Amino acid sequence: MPVIELNHEISITEKEIQDCVRDLGARITKDYEGRDLVVIGILKGSVIFLSDLIRAINLPLKIDFMSISSYGSEMKSSGVVRLLYDLNAPIEGKDVLLVEDIIDTGLTLNYLVENLATRHPKSIKVCVLLDKKEARKPDNQIQVEYVGFEVPNKFLVGYGLDFNENYRNLPYIAAVTD
Repeated sequence: MPVIELNHEISITEKEIQDCVRDLGARITKDYEGRDLVVIGILKGSVIFLSDLIRAINLPLKIDFMSISSYGSEMKSSGVVRLLYDLNAPIEGKDVLLVEDIIDTGLTLNYLVENLATRHPKSIKVCVLLDKKEARKPDNQIQVEYVGFEVPNKFLVGYGLDFNENYRNLPYIAAVTD
């Protein structure tokens, strides 16, 4: 089945992303020095960001993954969060850095933070590449400690973000246009 071409305009360039990831990695390195860090990536969207980010963190760390669904094949969140894949190792007593590609309504990250808190980690902090503050639900003001870029409430693809599993491999982030 051929990939459907989407009209899009570049919102964040490859160089801007690389510079941002390097800066986030330096901040995280400083903040977690001497701590037992577990970085948890949320599949599939965070994979590219997570891969670049952990290489920018100059500390020993462990990685693990979870998979969540709240979009399906739509361009808008369904509002229902489903856990598709869980962690392989316990996080009790560890410092957890939850890495996600984007936060919009906050529903998914709120669910994840609450879920992980029941596992008694030493701490949980959140790192997102993109923050759509305009889309955040008023009653869901989840704390995000590390943010790469604030972006408008547009549908975005590239650098891990997809539309029907396509466009994740773009080296930049683009807004889908009509």
